[in-house]
Amino acid sequence: MSKKEEFKSWSLEYTDYDPKKEKSRETLLAVGNGYLGTRGVLPETTASDTNYPGTYIAGLYNRLISKVADRDIENEDFVNIPNWLFINFRIEKGDWFDINGVEIISIKRHLNFANGLLETNLIVKDRTGRKTKISSKIVASMANPHLVAIQYKIKPLNYSGQIEIKSEIDGNIINDGVTRYRDLNQQHLNPVAEGDDNEISWLQVKTTQSEIEIAEAVKHSVYKNKNLVDVEVSKTNSSGKISTGFKINLNENEEVTIEKIVAIFTSKNDDVKEPLKSSIDLAKTAGTFDSIVKESDVEWKKIWNKIDIQIEGDPKSQMLVRLHLYHLMVTASPNNIDIDAGIPARGLHGEAYRGHIFWDELYILPLYNLFFPDVAKSILNYRYQRIEKAREYAKEYGYKGAMFPWQSGSDGREETQTIHLNPISGKWGDDYSSLQRHISIAIAYNTWYYFQVTNDVEFMENGGAELFLEICRFWASKSVRDKSTGRFSISKVMGPDEFHEEHKASPGGGVKDNAYTNIMVVWLFIKAFEILEKLPENSNKKITGKINLTSDEVKKWETISKKLNIPISEEGIIEQFDGYFDLKELDWDAYGKKYENIYRLDRILKAEGKSPDDYKLAKQADTLMTFYNLDEEDISSILKNSGHKIPADYLEKNYNYYLNRTSHGSTLSRVVHSYLANLFGNKEEGNKLYFEALESDFTDIQGGTTAEGIHAGVMGGTVLMVITSFAGVNLKKENLTINPALPKNWYSLKFNFRFKNNHYFIELTQSQLIIEINSEISDSVEIDFSNKKILLPTNKKSIIDY
Repeated sequence: MSKKEEFKSWSLEYTDYDPKKEKSRETLLAVGNGYLGTRGVLPETTASDTNYPGTYIAGLYNRLISKVADRDIENEDFVNIPNWLFINFRIEKGDWFDINGVEIISIKRHLNFANGLLETNLIVKDRTGRKTKISSKIVASMANPHLVAIQYKIKPLNYSGQIEIKSEIDGNIINDGVTRYRDLNQQHLNPVAEGDDNEISWLQVKTTQSEIEIAEAVKHSVYKNKNLVDVEVSKTNSSGKISTGFKINLNENEEVTIEKIVAIFTSKNDDVKEPLKSSIDLAKTAGTFDSIVKESDVEWKKIWNKIDIQIEGDPKSQMLVRLHLYHLMVTASPNNIDIDAGIPARGLHGEAYRGHIFWDELYILPLYNLFFPDVAKSILNYRYQRIEKAREYAKEYGYKGAMFPWQSGSDGREETQTIHLNPISGKWGDDYSSLQRHISIAIAYNTWYYFQVTNDVEFMENGGAELFLEICRFWASKSVRDKSTGRFSISKVMGPDEFHEEHKASPGGGVKDNAYTNIMVVWLFIKAFEILEKLPENSNKKITGKINLTSDEVKKWETISKKLNIPISEEGIIEQFDGYFDLKELDWDAYGKKYENIYRLDRILKAEGKSPDDYKLAKQADTLMTFYNLDEEDISSILKNSGHKIPADYLEKNYNYYLNRTSHGSTLSRVVHSYLANLFGNKEEGNKLYFEALESDFTDIQGGTTAEGIHAGVMGGTVLMVITSFAGVNLKKENLTINPALPKNWYSLKFNFRFKNNHYFIELTQSQLIIEINSEISDSVEIDFSNKKILLPTNKKSIIDY
């Protein structure tokens, strides 16, 4: 990128082609609409070490068994559906164009966040000296999520001759986007049917195990110098692939344009019953490329009117915040209201983590609560629809209530492996990753947060409260009383840290009394009491009756909430888990000098024959994550009610203690530490960590992981922090609270959102708050601003100096 082009506020641009970076760029140039996402590849490319085409549909998975050593290992994967994008050309029956085998004179790729249009302009020279201009525009319609399209242009610049073009839809592909999965079975598609008529062609495939039909129908139009023309057309269909060929003679500086309109449907339960018929019908009636872009543009404008965040004074942050907002909409948009899917940790952009849903939604859904609450509700309903599986999972391990899986896919079963093969020893060992039971905390937290922001009583009556209470019931059943101390403990868990997989205090794996888990469990019980009080009496009785929740059981929750063990040192340091303080200190300076990158210290230590379980270290915020979720005053209240005396500066003390023992092996880590540093006034460190998090996918900070998909959690978290940390908006109280702390180089910040049935329009400068509250139910609204209560009139602007 040139310096002038690097930080355009509404677009991402690349003006070079770097084979080492292409897969990461393809992720960041992706187009999508919530129903599907397509990686932003050059259309002439196929899967290779340099490029990786991929299109993924929300909630579309397939399960396969692979032979690993002497065992059958089952995995469920996010399916890469047939490649609809491919178009290529050749000159005078020569070699087909290969971006990796020609001289690139110039290249410019431009992703427009405002309307989701990806444009590429390329001038190349082949071995004979012929120069060709290649232009393309790619769009996934936000107006009709089943439509995708490409406009492809070729112009000879210094020659005349015959141009042959081939356009394909290829279903003979495998999942091949993650190198470490390549030894596993990745053949997810079987061909079903191919066909064509005078107007369109179509391909139908089916997933091998889940038996989901996927149909893609395509219509082509050809233009010469912008005029629709008839050209020589050939159609070739083979098992799993359809191909359309065009031949046209062009003089120097004449241009041919191919428009490829593709309709995609599946037989998923939330899609259609006859995907082939639906795709053919839509392809036949779809408009031109320009009309599809125009209709999509209208919907994107509606979206940006709700989600846009305007930053004056910092072009780089402005571009990156919009980049993150854009990719969140690619992953989950208003189109997702009727889609049965969660938010994959790596978006609809790649195959990392097999497209599974983890706890990352904790960083993402609070944003959707503000802009698209119906989408947030749909994603919560994805969990509620799988509550029976969570009950079965809890029962399998001897617990009550609902225990949700660490990794979730199609049906809500645990997708995490419980054993792993050591590649060095060749022996199988236990994998304790599934003990990250805090996923259930994240689901309950998101349920409460949605209710807090929206006041959606109907949702709580129709599943939300049941979801929350059954998770509380699970944690109560997992809490065991120590007769010698009278306190309750929770063992066999892993905290967000992930580096500590087992400790002697927790036989059977995991750790005992993880502070994040225990504090959040107490908070869950407290909120359960509040939810039961807020619901109408009839609804309360109906829900508690449905799940057979008695007053005696609720009283036990209250007892546990006051007696759950949360160890704290005399200095006020909350112990990450029972026994953590007895672990060895790591020589961080020595490891920093010895290794270029120590983000994944667990792998480094294991390679040295050591165990991360023996050291005071963390992949990401663990104990500190509690302060990201909850207000400090709420945590203080929980600790005091548990009988602890805590110093006034205990947040800062805990921050400094754990920051010095954290490797930031997750991109989420910087989000949390930045938020906390800003919270207690360390703006310099907070801003440094924030901007590292903000650009983590843009710079591929982890050295290649962006190639496998975006990091949706960090994208959501960094956008949310603009509102909650820099604008200082607190949504966790009854009244909206605003305590602004803009970075020095942000001259102004502007955004809008909905909170408790009112629509807030906020503009902040370094010295003023300009606020308008639109309300249909009240003439005035009280807010807390800079620790003062202020009554503001509704439906007019108010200006407050600070």
